[in-house]
Amino acid sequence: MQITPLRPEDLEGARVVVAGYTGRDQDQVRAHIDELAEQGIAPPPSVPMFYPVPADLLTQEDEIDGGSDTTSGEVEPVLVVRGDEVWLTIGSDHTDREIEKASVADSKAACPKPVARTALRTTLDELGRAWDDIEVTCAVDGVEYQSGTLAALLPLPHTLELLRRDADLADAESLVVLGGTLPLIGGSFVFGTRWDMTLHHDGDRIDLGYTVRTPATTTTAAPTVHTTKESA
Repeated sequence: MQITPLRPEDLEGARVVVAGYTGRDQDQVRAHIDELAEQGIAPPPSVPMFYPVPADLLTQEDEIDGGSDTTSGEVEPVLVVRGDEVWLTIGSDHTDREIEKASVADSKAACPKPVARTALRTTLDELGRAWDDIEVTCAVDGVEYQSGTLAALLPLPHTLELLRRDADLADAESLVVLGGTLPLIGGSFVFGTRWDMTLHHDGDRIDLGYTVRTPATTTTAAPTVHTTKESA
């Protein structure tokens, strides 16, 4: 793998899909579904789930408009496929959690999807071999929110194979796939302002950071975050 800039033109014209419920451990997936149900979000009809979103939601800006006080992000591995070229980077599936209670698909399309400005150029075979050792983290307003390795998720090459079975996407020349996320350390969504995410692999590091603009008249209190000691 080789670290390289990820340019806006590398993302232009892509079909964008957010993959959900992609945990490799099905017991953890069921626990996550139960966790979401406690917050008013209906269980999916099947797993994994794929949610197409408009390509113009992808952004590499430092600031996004959250649109409401009930939005939050999640660190996700992002696979960019353009012809024979393949990149791995990180992004945030920023989502409106209030809309999510009524429609997961609508909630995915309600917010921008920040993506890092650098990526690892790779191949699907190479990525599959390296997958379990890749580490990702997310902090909200300086507090650890997610941390772990991609071993917790279905490898993106496998997710891509499942996705290609969709007739509408089978021949897509350019695809951007957000590949799912890790459990939340505190178990609750946090509606923070500053989001900082990292991906580490074999000495390479990719950073993604952005700030969320929310309505100035906010009265919504953020849920408590339960933190743990940061991993080395």
